[in-house]
Amino acid sequence: MSTTRRGSPRRSLLARRLFQLYTGLVLYGVSMGLMVRADLGLEPWSVLNQGISEHTGLSIGMVTIVSGALILLLWIPLHQRPGLGTVSNVVILGVVMDATLAWTPELHALGARIPLLVCAVLLNGAATGLYISARFGPGPRDGLMTGLHRRTGRPVRLVRTCLEVTVLAVGFLLGGSVGAGTVVYALAIGPLAQLFLRLCAIKGLEEQSRVVARGDASPERAILPE
Repeated sequence: MSTTRRGSPRRSLLARRLFQLYTGLVLYGVSMGLMVRADLGLEPWSVLNQGISEHTGLSIGMVTIVSGALILLLWIPLHQRPGLGTVSNVVILGVVMDATLAWTPELHALGARIPLLVCAVLLNGAATGLYISARFGPGPRDGLMTGLHRRTGRPVRLVRTCLEVTVLAVGFLLGGSVGAGTVVYALAIGPLAQLFLRLCAIKGLEEQSRVVARGDASPERAILPE
């Protein structure tokens, strides 16, 4: 009986974490698709994926999956270990992104595209808080940033900036969408992620959430400004 009582809270905690992980990843994929539909500029990695998509004929969601898998290969020399959240991130974001694009119409009126962009960025912040708070490992791009940080000794902020500027430039040259939405995302995602990390913190994992909020060098910190 005592074993059952001890096991029940653990199962409940695991269920809560899994729910947050997959809800967050699905919402993240939706937000990425909505940003494409807003057509006002994408976040850096999506700019690159969109540019590659235009040159390969693959959907942007499929490119997102393939690029995520290839980035995981770069984890090997960096001695990064993927978790359930890492692998799930690679598959779910691209699938949901393509589904969102298939189910939502193209918009032409600026009066509709601006609110859609705002909703997409807000949704992305909420999704970030949900899936990171679940503590199942960083996404492939976040892990690449922190892996380079640990290997080079350079600040996470510098590594992140260098990577994203490079990715953005290459994506732009390939024809990816850069615009006001790119700037809005860059300015808003840090504060939004911090807010939702606090709101989505899971009881029993508060100490880890406080570490993220304080700004220690962690995989989660890779997506936040320092």
